[in-house]
Amino acid sequence: MRVVPGAYQEGESSIGVYVQEDETSRHWARVAAGGALLAGGVLLLTGQRRAGLLAAAGGTALALLDQQEALRAWWKVLPYYVSEAERIVNKAQQTVEQITSQGERLRRVLSGRQAM
Repeated sequence: MRVVPGAYQEGESSIGVYVQEDETSRHWARVAAGGALLAGGVLLLTGQRRAGLLAAAGGTALALLDQQEALRAWWKVLPYYVSEAERIVNKAQQTVEQITSQGERLRRVLSGRQAM
């Protein structure tokens, strides 16, 4: 439900009128998005990659248009997840570098003892 401004006469206060959103249009957008995604999946399974990807992209676009509030919320938190992913990758890279240097040291120690 949303509030839309109602018409008012001069000297009267502006009063909002409650109006139900048109659920029929939202319903058809969901059906179209689901149908396009389903058709894209079927086309991909039958080996028609380009047509399948095009249908799936269209279905995804329709679904995103229907879920604008969720998309806005995801877009706001996306930088946080990107920075967290970057932090995890950097930490993994540091760990791999430490393991590599320790492996090199271990090889040097073992090769030095074998030569004795």
